[in-house]
Amino acid sequence: MAEISLSADAFRQRVFDWFDAHGRKALPWQYDKTPYRVWVSEIMLQQTQVTTVIPYFERFMARFPDVRSLAAAPQDDVLHLWTGLGYYARARNLHKAAKVIVDEHGGELPTHDLEAMTALPGIGRSTAGAIVSISTGRRAAVLDGNVKRVLARLHAIDGWPGRNEVLAQLWTLAERYTPSRRLPEYTQAMMDLGAMICTRGKPSCLLCPFEDVCVAHARGEERRHPGAKPKRELPTRQTQMLLLQDDAGRVLLEQRPPSGLWGGLWGFPQFEDDEALQAWLERHCRGVHLARAWQPFTHTFTHFRLEITPRPAQLPADMAATSVAEAKHQWVDPAEPLGVGLAAPVKTLLAKLAQTHTLTD
Repeated sequence: MAEISLSADAFRQRVFDWFDAHGRKALPWQYDKTPYRVWVSEIMLQQTQVTTVIPYFERFMARFPDVRSLAAAPQDDVLHLWTGLGYYARARNLHKAAKVIVDEHGGELPTHDLEAMTALPGIGRSTAGAIVSISTGRRAAVLDGNVKRVLARLHAIDGWPGRNEVLAQLWTLAERYTPSRRLPEYTQAMMDLGAMICTRGKPSCLLCPFEDVCVAHARGEERRHPGAKPKRELPTRQTQMLLLQDDAGRVLLEQRPPSGLWGGLWGFPQFEDDEALQAWLERHCRGVHLARAWQPFTHTFTHFRLEITPRPAQLPADMAATSVAEAKHQWVDPAEPLGVGLAAPVKTLLAKLAQTHTLTD
């Protein structure tokens, strides 16, 4: 780790000067600033851009204005408002944490205790620091992806931040530079610098307040830092989604198990292969004819690719839809799906179904 020719105090002053001139100061969660609102925004902003988050945050706050309303809500309602935002474990953890906050902390986030904060589902050390520093103004360091990138380039830290020894160096720097004043502005500024200036692909070094002291820039090695995650080939899994339509044009959806892939969301019945699909049809609606499969498409997750083959089928007119649906199953109009959480591929297929008259065309 290379040192820079700038004291911690001088570093902070440059951060404040840049933020005062260029930082983002009109984000929805910066108004009526409470630990709850900051917490929700920080969870939504994990791996998601600000412009994408803003409308989701505003809808979420309108439906769940405080932690008690979130804790009391059915999970389906929470996932429905999260539909399209991705990484649904964030929503499930947010809901779980809200219940813990109500049950164990009197309905208030324990911002006075970082250890208690990080014990809540879905809140790590950096997220806890962001919530505390932004909502209360108390000193707490932050090290999200944007801050990691700024510090790794500034000091030319080698290696992928996912490695413990690299992460430890970055945390040391984050703690060193975190001031004891203007914490909300400092925290927002550091995240803004990474998101707006010190970007992953093409950093705007000439606009950076640290252009003259950044070691990576001096060496012409901005893209080398931070180190990339070791590449590995993503495995591909296959699934078949049954697009079963009844005589009224409705399609069958089922709720996924509470954990795992798309946990708690609603989607089409899924099967590993033809044999499993045929066995389900034999058990639930014998005599249903499968139409020609639609073109397979791929949905990419962090750790694997899922190749999805839609399998349309029509329920015979003399077969009651109620005989097919079980618990956690519902028949829905594809043009007006349920007010529940839907996985992105399911939402796409429903939109396609809404534009067709029959599944077997």
